[in-house]
Amino acid sequence: MSTFLAHDLLWGMTPQPLPADAPAWVIESLSLGQPVVVRRAMSTPGHIAVGVRGALREQRYATSMPVTAIQRRVRPEDLCHVALRRDLPALQALAQLRPMLDASGWIWGVSGSAGFELASGIEALHARSDLDLILRTPHPLDRIQARDLLTQLDGSTCAVDMQLQTPFGAVALREWAGAARRVLLKDNLQARLVTDPWQPALEQVA
Repeated sequence: MSTFLAHDLLWGMTPQPLPADAPAWVIESLSLGQPVVVRRAMSTPGHIAVGVRGALREQRYATSMPVTAIQRRVRPEDLCHVALRRDLPALQALAQLRPMLDASGWIWGVSGSAGFELASGIEALHARSDLDLILRTPHPLDRIQARDLLTQLDGSTCAVDMQLQTPFGAVALREWAGAARRVLLKDNLQARLVTDPWQPALEQVA
């Protein structure tokens, strides 16, 4: 099992292993030494599935990185208390939610544009950016707890998108807190509807 988890940021990838038709912005990003983000996908032995971020929202490129090239790793939970001096709603929301999340007893972290900027110092956030968070949930979070947590997140200064990271994949907190009986669980192979993201093996195959 890979020791690298979705949303980890990795440094050390160069343009060399890219296919010949890789976009110019991807080559530029990697040439500047920017990190790549681990994504949920299968990869060949000795490689890890990653994504490259560009300056524009639509600039996202899926590829794989040789494990031997990794020089540094930063996890979302390493970024909870990193400070930035930019005055943006996503960072205001992070400061607002930090005490509550720290006191929750759960391991949490920052991902998405906020995580990328906190880890790299490269400006990725703007005034309309959501705040992306993860919550490590090795044990079940019941739906009442999920609704309570979502209520607290929804009181923030910007939209907050939290993913629950179960041992079997990720599920959106907003979905788990909702009324639908089944929710979308994403793992390295697929996205599927399940009734219990912590026990997907018990699902009956239709």
